[in-house]
Amino acid sequence: MARKDERRLRIGVLGCGPIAQAAHFESCTKGRNTDLYAICDVADDLRARMAATHAPVCSYADYDAMLADPDLEAVIIAISDAFHVSAALRALDAGKHVLCEKPLGVTVEEVEALQACVHASGLILQVGHMKRFDVGLQAGRDFAQGPMGAHLAYKGWYCDNTHRYTATDALQPLLVTSANARKPAVNPKADLQRYYMLAHGSHLLDTARYFCGPIESVSTRLLQRFGAYCWFIETQFASGALGHLDLTIGLRGDWHEGLTLYGENGSVSAKTLNPWYYKSSDVEIFNERTASFTRPLGADGHFYRRQLEAFAATILDGAPMTGAVAADGVASVRGMVAVAHSLRDGKPVRLADVAGPL
Repeated sequence: MARKDERRLRIGVLGCGPIAQAAHFESCTKGRNTDLYAICDVADDLRARMAATHAPVCSYADYDAMLADPDLEAVIIAISDAFHVSAALRALDAGKHVLCEKPLGVTVEEVEALQACVHASGLILQVGHMKRFDVGLQAGRDFAQGPMGAHLAYKGWYCDNTHRYTATDALQPLLVTSANARKPAVNPKADLQRYYMLAHGSHLLDTARYFCGPIESVSTRLLQRFGAYCWFIETQFASGALGHLDLTIGLRGDWHEGLTLYGENGSVSAKTLNPWYYKSSDVEIFNERTASFTRPLGADGHFYRRQLEAFAATILDGAPMTGAVAADGVASVRGMVAVAHSLRDGKPVRLADVAGPL
C-alpha cells in the first residue's frame, strides 16, 4: 500500500452491497488521502460482517445517524439507483460531500433538482464515472482535447459478454449478500432494457462526452435476438463531430470495450478490459505532426481508488475537480432518456428537449 498522507478525508460508505465490497471499501483503505471512517447498512448481518472485515471506526444501521456524526466528512452512495438522489440530498443537507455511484439518478427532473442543491450548498458532489480515472484513457483524452485539434468522428463500444460473471467471480472478492438488504419497490432487472442502459449505457455516454464534449442529439436503433440486446446510437456532438456508439449486452465472445477518435492532427484508439482486472486501457495515440505513435503504460489501474483520491484532493487541498461533476451526471441521464425517446419515436432526439424517466 502507498504511504498515507497525514491529513485524510473521513468517509462513510452507504450500502454494504456488491459495489461497496468489490470497490469502495478497499479504495477508502488504500487511498493515500482517505480513511474508511464509517459504514452504514440496514441489514445487521451484512453490516456486522463488513465491519469485521474492513474495520471502519464506526458502523451504523441508520443513515441519518451516520450523517449526524460530526467527524464524518463525506459519503459514498453505493446503493440502488432509485435511492441515489434522495440519499445525496440528505447528505448535502447534513453538510457532507458526496461521491455518488453512477447513474446520478433515473429521471431528468430529479438529477436537475439535485444539481441545483449542489450549487446552493457549496459542497462537492462527484459522480462515480470511474473510467475517467483510467490512466490510458486520461492520456488519450489529454491528446484529444489538445494537440489533436478539431474532431472528425468518434466510435465507442461497450459490449458485455455472456461469460462476464465467470470472469468477475474469479477476480472479485467473495461477495456477501443478505436477505435483510433494502431493495427498491420494483426489481431493477425486471426491465432488462432499462437496466442495461442505466448500468452500462451510462458509461458509454459519459466516456464519449469525456473525449468529445457535449452531445447535442442521438438517433437510436435497437435489436433484440436470442436474449441479446444491441443498441446502435448515432450521435451529433456540439463540436460538429459525428459519433457512433455500440452498446451490446450478451455478446457471444470476449468482453469488448473501447473507442477510436479521428481528429485533425492525429487519432486515438483504446481497448478497455473488464474493469475488475484493474488494468489501464491499452491506448495508442498517433500524432500526425511527428508521424509517430505513443502508448502509455498506465501501471496504476485501480481507477476506483484513483477517483476517490481525486475527490479527496479537491475537498482537502482545493485541487481542480477532475471527476464527473453533477452537470456530467445530468448530461448522462439526459442522454439515456434521449436514447429511449429516439427509439420510441423513430427519429433523432435533442438531449435538451427530453424530460421524465428512462
